[in-house]
Amino acid sequence: MLTCHDIAQYFIWLAHETGSFISNLKLQKLVYYAQAWYLAIYGEQLFEEDFEAWIHGPVIPQLYDRYKHYQWKPIEEEVKQPNFSEEVGEFLEEVVEVYFSVDAYDLERMTHLEDPWIKARGNLAQDEPSQEIITKESMKNYFGARVETEEAA
Repeated sequence: MLTCHDIAQYFIWLAHETGSFISNLKLQKLVYYAQAWYLAIYGEQLFEEDFEAWIHGPVIPQLYDRYKHYQWKPIEEEVKQPNFSEEVGEFLEEVVEVYFSVDAYDLERMTHLEDPWIKARGNLAQDEPSQEIITKESMKNYFGARVETEEAA
């Protein structure tokens, strides 16, 4: 099974290939949207790790820890192009088409308007730390409803 690190490496590799800026914040959101849409479309997880509902949106703590030394700067770690199945590769290309060019702060703002992050945080203030899990079920339900809406349109 894939890990969140495999998916992250893909986005880092792509950023290097395209000369794009990718910070830890943006990386977290891209990995989040990959997991969310995979759950919605295929009904199963892309990787096992869970997201927590942090102040700045969904975060996988171990992924954050791996890149936190870059702070707000671009991740410069050298990575090789990951080798995925054709299905996963094509899926990630679709995620890239929609989200890769979006600024990190816009991605953060988007997650703050979506039910999985909102529900996981409950009644916490916007600036209050949280380690609450954003459940895969909530992601699957929320993004699954969006898939159904787009298919009906």
